[in-house]
Amino acid sequence: MERPEVMNWKPTASIEVLRRRAQMLADVRRFFADRDVLEIETPTLSSAANTDPVLHSLSLTSDDSKKQFYLHTSPEHAMKRLLVAGSGSIFQIARVYRAGERGRFHQPEFSLLEWYRVGFDYHQLMAEVVELLQLLVPELLGPRAALKMTYADVFRRYVGIDVGSAAVADLASALASHDIQFVADELDHRVLVDLLFSHVVQPQLGRDDITLVYDYPVDQASLAFVRAGSEPVAERFEVFVDGVELGNGYRELTDAIEQRHRFETDNQRRLLQGLPAMPIDEAFLAALRHGLPECSGVALGLDRLMMLLVGVDDITQVISFPID
Repeated sequence: MERPEVMNWKPTASIEVLRRRAQMLADVRRFFADRDVLEIETPTLSSAANTDPVLHSLSLTSDDSKKQFYLHTSPEHAMKRLLVAGSGSIFQIARVYRAGERGRFHQPEFSLLEWYRVGFDYHQLMAEVVELLQLLVPELLGPRAALKMTYADVFRRYVGIDVGSAAVADLASALASHDIQFVADELDHRVLVDLLFSHVVQPQLGRDDITLVYDYPVDQASLAFVRAGSEPVAERFEVFVDGVELGNGYRELTDAIEQRHRFETDNQRRLLQGLPAMPIDEAFLAALRHGLPECSGVALGLDRLMMLLVGVDDITQVISFPID
């Protein structure tokens, strides 16, 4: 074990970067104050957890009750309970936690800006996201135009397939043509689509603009409203700059029955993948039954925005201390 007197105790971000980070947070608060959007705080601990199979919650056990709690991966559920209670449009600068996330753009603890706009559709929210990005990172993003493309469009442009009708064999062939390795005996349509998006599509997004990809497949709806039609889509969007995802938003689902079904489906998928089922947030579902107002919401990674602002390529350069 390293002796305490020689252990590296210093922050990984410079003091100047931390000053610029403080200014960014002040700019965020001013942006929303000018629009009468209320800043709120919600608990980071919950007895329920995120059911999404691709997200892994950090947990802890109370010494006195032996009850298990989870650190939130997003403040979404609690914020929507406030919306149901009549808060109006709200925002939060939250510390959030996700197990197993480490890398240039990932830390298990990070800062998330999440906000909800009552009465907004998701296209109105996309416009507000672009406005905020251009305010926070003016030199890089101020001159850039917004480019909006549907999920189907980006697959046609960058992969050359119709993702809505592509069979598993078509997806596997596309992956092979790009020399992307995958487990042949675990062919799953959604997994293959995700691989193509992350390895082929995403690196090309937002290179000269601010790209907003919208209208996602129904099986990626999460907590988003699904628009019916001959080809149903989830009214969801993601925003990309220089091949990096900065945020994820959608028109919010208000149907408690459908939301419970999605949570249960998530848990079934978790069990099939050898993961534990997670406790469902019953208080959130009760709030939905009471009536969530029509709204759209989005979450942006503040650490990634800071990376763009100061021109660095590792998240540890914009936070005080990484998790060892």
